[in-house]
Amino acid sequence: MESLTIGEIARTAGVKVETVRYYERRGLIDDPPRSAAGYRQYSPADVWRLRFIGRAKRLGFTLGEISEMIGPGERQSAAAVLDAAQAKLVAVDERQRELAEVRRRLQQLIELCEDGDPSECLALDVVN
Repeated sequence: MESLTIGEIARTAGVKVETVRYYERRGLIDDPPRSAAGYRQYSPADVWRLRFIGRAKRLGFTLGEISEMIGPGERQSAAAVLDAAQAKLVAVDERQRELAEVRRRLQQLIELCEDGDPSECLALDVVN
């Protein structure tokens, strides 16, 4: 089995060495075996996990959610990823509804401030 140093795995996965160490502390990556000289020895599976974490973060998943999705060691599950993706989609849809409401209220405030009573503008007196 090919082993990689911490610098090599970081470079290969496109992260910083500190990120690799942080993910180890968080339990997202298993503590790697060490060489006789004490150097961490990472595997290609660890590169996969780091890349998976990066892709999941870009999709808006938190590290806690990612940890639940990929599980410890080699126990990843497509069903867990599917469940997490479906839950995240529901959360994104809800957030979009909330943002649309905030946008609507901000538009009302702008119109009030441009055309209405300045005291109402200063009070942020926007109809719900």
